[in-house]
Amino acid sequence: MPPAAACPSAPPDAVEVNGRVYAWPRRPTVVVCFDGCDPAYVDAARDAGAIPTMVRMAQDGFYGIADAAMPTFTNPNNVSIVCGAPPAVHGVSGNYYLDRASGREIMMLDASLLRAPTVLARFSQAGAAVAAVTAKDKLRKALGHELDGIAVSAEKADAATLAEHGIADLTALVGRATPDQYSADLSLYVLDAGIRLLETRRPDLLYLSLSDYVQHKHAPGTPDANAFMADVDSRFARLIDLGATLGVVADHGMTDMARPDGTPAVLYLGDHLDAAFGHDATRVICPITDPFVRHHGALGGFVRVHLMRDDLDAATVAAFVRALPGVEHALDRDEACARFELPLDREADIVIVAARGTAIGARAADHDLSQLAGERLRSHGSIAEQRVPFLLSHSLVPAYETRAELGLRNFDIFDYALNGVA
Repeated sequence: MPPAAACPSAPPDAVEVNGRVYAWPRRPTVVVCFDGCDPAYVDAARDAGAIPTMVRMAQDGFYGIADAAMPTFTNPNNVSIVCGAPPAVHGVSGNYYLDRASGREIMMLDASLLRAPTVLARFSQAGAAVAAVTAKDKLRKALGHELDGIAVSAEKADAATLAEHGIADLTALVGRATPDQYSADLSLYVLDAGIRLLETRRPDLLYLSLSDYVQHKHAPGTPDANAFMADVDSRFARLIDLGATLGVVADHGMTDMARPDGTPAVLYLGDHLDAAFGHDATRVICPITDPFVRHHGALGGFVRVHLMRDDLDAATVAAFVRALPGVEHALDRDEACARFELPLDREADIVIVAARGTAIGARAADHDLSQLAGERLRSHGSIAEQRVPFLLSHSLVPAYETRAELGLRNFDIFDYALNGVA
């Protein structure tokens, strides 16, 4: 007789990732990183009657306010969300960094800094069908690290291949061409791709990461902002209608960093340090820097200072910076890592956090403000942008209701979506 066919192995009850145990999805579970969605956008859109789905989620499911990881930038927070852990664990603490060994400034465009597994990868390796769709291609390789499934970006939808991205033609799936990277449609395309994946492939786990183009450009409550919120909300409704557990969280909020006359309120820290300690005695790194220069002109609320001379003392330089207008914190490496859960071996000598409403840059000559195209500077990176919405489509079990009252982090979202819903 021929040997009996092997029965497919049953999925495990749970998967452990970075010290947390996640239950196997009972239904398709979708987590959306709503890039730049400050709680003020939700409040304003709710008051305008633009987001009935999110209102229903808050009533029938769960709505809270969580703290994002510091610094409040895209890369460290997206990676924190998919790892369920802060930067001290996974190693990614900015979009842009100084490599100490080579002295080169490097933009993070891959998974080379990642030193912890992701929830997505671990579930895919355990047999789950997993997909990640990002707005920005800069995130795709990090979020798709060791993922046996789909990892693709809306920014380069027409370049998707089965071999590299796990899907041959994203534009055919969505039904329209690749969106403009500087458009609201970049985010809507991600959501539409997620909807089509649920309709056609029904993954167990789906991560959708949006763009903050609208939030950089439009304040909460403005017609364009509310229209975008309504467009997103209608897609949330479709995801829920398809039977998914939906979790929504943001990577950071957004703050107006312009003066009353509309000019950017910027402290050019590099120029001040040059004047006080000598040219090139220090090196200011703006970790918000990414390929989307029109969003923020590489200006945000968090910068790093590397001391380039042996005779400079971190405490002296930090004290000087702390006295400058617009600075909330100037911390040495140990203080910053302890307070903000950052990887010690990758941190600068001094960490600077701006006060609300102020952006900090390097030298004035390093920033091209014409990239803002005359818009008010709206950006992020500081503690002021740490509070973000945390939404679930289903209500919480009592144990998680109690936990939520003690405080939420944005990187708790997979835990709550998989373990905490009723």
